[in-house]
Amino acid sequence: MLKGSAKRAAVAPYVIWSALFVIIPILLVIYYSLTMETDGKLVFSWANYARAFQPTYIDVMLRSGRLALISTAACLLIGYPVAYIMASREFENRSFLLFLFLVPMWMNFLLRTYSWLALLENNGILNTFLSGIGLPKLALLYTNKAVVLGMVYNFLPFMILPIYTVLKKMDHSLIEAAQDLGADSRNVFFRLVLPLSTPGVISGITMVFMPAVTTFIISDLLGGSKSMLIGNLIEQQFMKVSDWNFGSAMSMILMGVVLVLFTVFTMVDKDGEGGALY
Repeated sequence: MLKGSAKRAAVAPYVIWSALFVIIPILLVIYYSLTMETDGKLVFSWANYARAFQPTYIDVMLRSGRLALISTAACLLIGYPVAYIMASREFENRSFLLFLFLVPMWMNFLLRTYSWLALLENNGILNTFLSGIGLPKLALLYTNKAVVLGMVYNFLPFMILPIYTVLKKMDHSLIEAAQDLGADSRNVFFRLVLPLSTPGVISGITMVFMPAVTTFIISDLLGGSKSMLIGNLIEQQFMKVSDWNFGSAMSMILMGVVLVLFTVFTMVDKDGEGGALY
């Protein structure tokens, strides 16, 4: 066992790291969000936060939340059955199927998103195929549908893996006991399997919704100017408009949303059942 001084020495590098790369940057963002330049002077003000709740920016936040919710729901509807099949004892190719879902994650996120441009553009692979069989082309690119499709493709593994982890660790003797007591497949699933897999579902929802609501690359490439999300708005304030104060205020609001979601996750998944893949 380490003594007090030895423990402090061992913890010191992590404290310094957290201070330099977590605490200090957050304090800087808070500082910028609470300041603005007036008559050449930097003054403290809540004006940046008040501006964030103007109708134009509220529409952006609502659009971001709506598309993130749709993407999360789609990932859940697709991901839960996949995770359930992979975790079943009868399924023998779970390693191969898991490999197929993990392979795209090994590629660069930007590259994965760019690949959808070749699929969805007017003269892309999908429309070329439709034209070849005599069907009209579809206007898919630069729409909210394309953004949702990109989100689902990129974030689906984050829904599947936590659910699969919980289902895989589930005690199958409980299922056998329920069947012995006369429960049919429907009752076993809705009254036993689904409640026990709730931590994985909550974890998956959190892991999909948070990056979906903060993304800007997907909406920028696949949605164009028609799908301005809060991530795009923040990116523009820092990279194009150079309004760091307003961008910081929007970042703090977004961080508050993320913290609320994380709090809900920790309250539901108290034992950490839906976390990592073992």
